[in-house]
Amino acid sequence: MSKKNNTVLECSFCGKKATEAAMMIGGGLSNICDECVERAHEMVIQEVKGGRPSLGKSVLSVPSLPKEVKPKDIKLYLDQYVIGQDDAKKSLAVAVYNHFKRISQPLNDEIEIEKSNLVMIGQTGTGKTLLARTVAKYLNLPFAIVDATVFTEAGYVGEDVESILTRLLQVCDYNVEQAEHGIVYIDEVDKLGRRGDNPSITKDVSGEGVQQSLLKLLEGTEVLVPPHGGRKHPEQKLIKVNTKNILFICGGAFDGIERIISSRVQSRSIGYGSQDELNEEDKKNVLQFINQNDLKKFGLIPELVGRMPVVVALDQLDIPALRMILTEPKNAIIKQYKRLFALEGIELTVAEDVLDFIAEQAFENKLGARGLRSMCELLMADLMYELPSGDVAAFTLTMDYAANKLTGKILKKLKAA
Repeated sequence: MSKKNNTVLECSFCGKKATEAAMMIGGGLSNICDECVERAHEMVIQEVKGGRPSLGKSVLSVPSLPKEVKPKDIKLYLDQYVIGQDDAKKSLAVAVYNHFKRISQPLNDEIEIEKSNLVMIGQTGTGKTLLARTVAKYLNLPFAIVDATVFTEAGYVGEDVESILTRLLQVCDYNVEQAEHGIVYIDEVDKLGRRGDNPSITKDVSGEGVQQSLLKLLEGTEVLVPPHGGRKHPEQKLIKVNTKNILFICGGAFDGIERIISSRVQSRSIGYGSQDELNEEDKKNVLQFINQNDLKKFGLIPELVGRMPVVVALDQLDIPALRMILTEPKNAIIKQYKRLFALEGIELTVAEDVLDFIAEQAFENKLGARGLRSMCELLMADLMYELPSGDVAAFTLTMDYAANKLTGKILKKLKAA
């Protein structure tokens, strides 16, 4: 193309002349300058990545642990935020540590390390979600928490199982390479259990069918993910994600599974070669004897159970543990309230017997750590309403005050919840 012709060419989009542009592409009826090409490229990237503009960042490398970090270091960090649950902490630390070793394994290695997805089982308020969230904070890796109760089979109101990966992509700013080495925590997985063999007039659209859809994700496959979540549509531009190197952690209360475990364990104490019956301590924490067969009887399909080889049971929190949760962790509940009052210039002090009383009531209500906050909210509600408007510089929460506030009527209301 001659220079003479270049001087008369103009960009069909912005009107810039060829002499003003670094490059003019085209010829004939339409032309486009280099700046318009860059803008068009940005628009395409934005559309494909679900409305996220390109930030001009280079592709990030695969996340890796510092060489000095070991499983014990991960557990020590968890100890600062989570009280008790030593076995669960160790299992989680080992699983995450092995996950990093696995994704950093050379591709030409003859022995391919398979991932070990795990499932955490424990009553409400025992710290399942807190453990997962805390370990993600420490490792600074792509981590997403999703709720299994929103997923349904295709064709029904709800979300596709693939939208699990949408959350992970959003955390990574739609960086697919990082998302393919992340960790996903699926909460309330027990709600996907089959409702039993009894016939029903309604279809269980959020049960076994969703479990079947989860199989390919947990095993490892290439999945087309809707960038905004929800249902897939033919006109959507889907993002391909390989789940082979994504670690899945599942959690749930599995309410009623204790009866299944007790029935299995107690049956061994009958007949020849029987074992001694469980002692009182074991009866209180029968979850420690859980195995994969118990999960099958609860309602999880065998294929899904087989893809979660590590089963971790969380202990029920006793009164001393609940008492420590109030004050010991870095983000302890009482520390949070003291900080709230300190922002108003008020020094809050809580008597030791009040802390014991709160822990005892939370234990009796069987609400775990969540019950502690319910009790504290009942005690602090009037204080947070009255004190900011007064001239009080310090306040001590005594047992007399707590007894007056927590009348029998309020305690009954808490237990009913």
